[in-house]
Amino acid sequence: MLNKGIILFHSSNYAMWADNVLKKKNIDHRLIPVPRELSSDCGYCIEFENNSAAEVTKLLKNENIEFDRIETI
Repeated sequence: MLNKGIILFHSSNYAMWADNVLKKKNIDHRLIPVPRELSSDCGYCIEFENNSAAEVTKLLKNENIEFDRIETI
């Protein structure tokens, strides 16, 4: 069953900014290296519980944090 989401970013600055924003909002997540099977301009991504994808997406957009895409794993 797929239950994790991965957010891919264009730069490590955006990944770290998103990490800080999600921490402040107490959203369960982890800053991790991008898995080899996924491509990204950045070496970091954020893994989160997929059931919070809508909340995470809205929060990042509200904070003007640019990201490449969200993948389900």
